[in-house]
Amino acid sequence: MRTKSLKKNKINVVTLGCSKNVYDSEVLMGQLRANNKEVVHEEEGNVVVINTCGFIANAKEESVNTILDYVQRKEEGLVDKVFVTGCLSERYKPDLEKEIPNVDEYFGTSDLPNLLKALGADYKHELIGERLTTTPKNYAYLKIAEGCDRPCSFCAIPLMRGKHKSTPIEKLVAETEKLAAKGVKELILIAQDLTYYGLDLYKKRNLAELLEALVKVEGIEWIRLHYAFPTGFPMDVLEVMKREPKICNYIDIPLQHIADPILKSMRRGTTQAKTTKLLQDFRNAVPEMAIRTTLIVGYPGETEEDFQTLKQWVQEMRFERLGCFTYSHEENTHAYALEDDVPEEVKQERANEIMEIQSQISWELNQEKIGKVFRCIIDRKEGNYFVGRTEFDSPDVDNEVLIDASQHYVKIGDFTTIKIIDASDYDLYGEPIV
Repeated sequence: MRTKSLKKNKINVVTLGCSKNVYDSEVLMGQLRANNKEVVHEEEGNVVVINTCGFIANAKEESVNTILDYVQRKEEGLVDKVFVTGCLSERYKPDLEKEIPNVDEYFGTSDLPNLLKALGADYKHELIGERLTTTPKNYAYLKIAEGCDRPCSFCAIPLMRGKHKSTPIEKLVAETEKLAAKGVKELILIAQDLTYYGLDLYKKRNLAELLEALVKVEGIEWIRLHYAFPTGFPMDVLEVMKREPKICNYIDIPLQHIADPILKSMRRGTTQAKTTKLLQDFRNAVPEMAIRTTLIVGYPGETEEDFQTLKQWVQEMRFERLGCFTYSHEENTHAYALEDDVPEEVKQERANEIMEIQSQISWELNQEKIGKVFRCIIDRKEGNYFVGRTEFDSPDVDNEVLIDASQHYVKIGDFTTIKIIDASDYDLYGEPIV
């Protein structure tokens, strides 16, 4: 007869999807730790919490496969319980309960207190800003708002995350102070839409005021902006960026497309002319700024002419950083009523063409950096290289600076002055200046 062991539960949190999910997992883990629970991130544990992504087809597939994998382990007796949370279960909970019934319980994106209860823990309100960070110790994400009020036709985020809800400035400052006390030096501001920050709380776009408050936190040396929406961008942010050395000359502004018929169908609230002028204004205000964007190809009705317009524009704009995705036809979005009429292979060809153009632009821009000196933060050591970044690069998505570890020593988590000695499409090679 098998007796139930008295072993203490070890909770393994598995995170899929974007940096917003990373942040949510860290908050969950902070709450569990405060409840004296043993918690790990993507290591072995007998209780598993999977924080899922439900954004596009590939992400949903990865989430479902991960759930199935852990359910299989549960059936084999390798884990005792499997809980699922996050965007996929917010969006498809009834379907998931029917299709994968062997999960112990499903929770949505705003179900943290109930999830904690299922894990034998209490939600502690006083823990605002307490997180168990999973990123390297030198940087952390700061989620400044939840949800989105934009009507973009292709996007399911409002279905999964609800309406835009800003976090008050004083709470974000308190959270930043706690991060700085733990040795965090770089703060990456994230939200579904940074541009909208403050409208609900302060009746005005208040990102600039938030930045003014965050730069005062001692220990934080870099502040980076991710996911700004182009329509209604608060231009006073650029003045703060120019004035405050702590704010990286960097912005991530997903533009999605540039052909006017596609922008209109996407319900982006802008035009090619307005977008181009906005980017020119950015570069005039902060000439050294690195602009990252993401594009979607193969949207319903995208003609060859629309694609050529996009291609030409990418060549002209010479973005420092760019990613390109193929359109994913998502149910319950406005675009779902349209015919997904661009064949999959054409979508992929178009994405490849855009990335080829970008690869050449990136190579040319990187060649210009050879011989120049940059302040870099060192994230990790990988193989024979220390891996760092300039202020123009965000972790995981942008260029990296590689320093030969057999020749040089730099301290992980510290800032170092690096001279660039060589460059490829997406990597810079450097040596420390002593």
